[in-house]
Amino acid sequence: MEIIRSQRKPVHIDVVPTLPLYRSAPPLEVRLEDFELYAMDRLRVLKGIADGLSRGKKSEEMKNLADHLWKANMRHLDASEVVNKDIISHFVLRLVYCRTEDLRKWFLSMETNLFRYRLLFEKAEVQRALMAEFDLPYRAASNAELESVKEGLKQVAQSFGQPLAADAIFYKVPFEEVPELVAGRRVFIHKGYAYIAMNQVVSLVSTQFRSHLSKALILTNRKWTSTIREQEKDRLTPIVEALCSSYLGPDYSQPREFAEISIKDIDQIAKSSFPLCMRHLFEKLREDHHLKHGGRMQLGLFLKGVGLKLEDALAFWKAEFSQRVGSERFDKEYAYSIRHNYGREGKRTDYTPYSCQKIITSAPGVGDHHGCPYRHFRTNLQYKEFLGALATNIDGVLPRSASWSNQLFICLRSKKNIHMRMYLTKFILLYQLLMHICSKV
Repeated sequence: MEIIRSQRKPVHIDVVPTLPLYRSAPPLEVRLEDFELYAMDRLRVLKGIADGLSRGKKSEEMKNLADHLWKANMRHLDASEVVNKDIISHFVLRLVYCRTEDLRKWFLSMETNLFRYRLLFEKAEVQRALMAEFDLPYRAASNAELESVKEGLKQVAQSFGQPLAADAIFYKVPFEEVPELVAGRRVFIHKGYAYIAMNQVVSLVSTQFRSHLSKALILTNRKWTSTIREQEKDRLTPIVEALCSSYLGPDYSQPREFAEISIKDIDQIAKSSFPLCMRHLFEKLREDHHLKHGGRMQLGLFLKGVGLKLEDALAFWKAEFSQRVGSERFDKEYAYSIRHNYGREGKRTDYTPYSCQKIITSAPGVGDHHGCPYRHFRTNLQYKEFLGALATNIDGVLPRSASWSNQLFICLRSKKNIHMRMYLTKFILLYQLLMHICSKV
């Protein structure tokens, strides 16, 4: 794939009858502007899928979400260029995310999910065609084989409220080839083989796609480190290295007419609505009247993001810190960094709040209170003391949650539980009040 700087020359490739498998980079000329824009559009899709998965959305919800994200971000003014944009954006992000183990894992997982959801919208003929393209050695089970396992197939079908069709076609494959179906108990296994219905071929094809992409990422990494990075150090390398950390969330630098909070409401909002990491920082600030730099940055940028104005932020932080260091020292040593976060000092950069991934992957030291409670509160005593009743619902989760996406999922579920209990408490109080009033009538 050759990168060119300016000429707007339309590129045409043969229409792909099925989903691209991205086996090799096409011989296309790509403008430098499109190189970055296409990648960012696809990155929005992948990060949207990651967000949906972390929020625990169900399979059908994820399928519809992926379809919406794809249609919203991967459009092109020239309909003939849609396939090109798909292929180019994949290979650009493959280059971006091949560079470290963590980046490769994330990209592999999200691209496989995207492929699976897109494949679910395709007809059975397309799914079979893709199966043929992978040249899989699996065959349809014979009638005699199906008769011997008929009862098992019927039980699996009935567990999902579906009858077993008399003319149903099943493929006999090693069970390790379809881990998703095995984990969900959606397939019958006999003597090490899984019997895959025609409507379950998506899982088999997706596993093959993942295996191919995993190997391709390793090869791409070798090419990147050996030749590409040095050859393109003045042109592509800066773009590639910046793309994986590109901020694609809300623009907090623009003035907004909503979601502003004031100092007088901040305690109530912190108790009812702050995520646990921010509530912990807030409570420690109220308790100690001080936070180290990491905590000030994490909480300060969050407060900015939820609508605390600069003037209120200065008053809020001064009211706390002055109880420990005095007003004069606060003005000299701490006020500047607050104005800096709001883009009023230094380079005049209007900083955005930390993402969950940045918070989870941070490394707090001794005496620090920033970071993620589910990641950095190492002992049961620490997080039980902080989470209280919530901890009983997630006891033992922390040691097993290695990836940041798991910790984000736990955090979101915990926050949902907080609000559910709050609404339930309000309902019970209202009900008791109504019963009291009725008893007086």
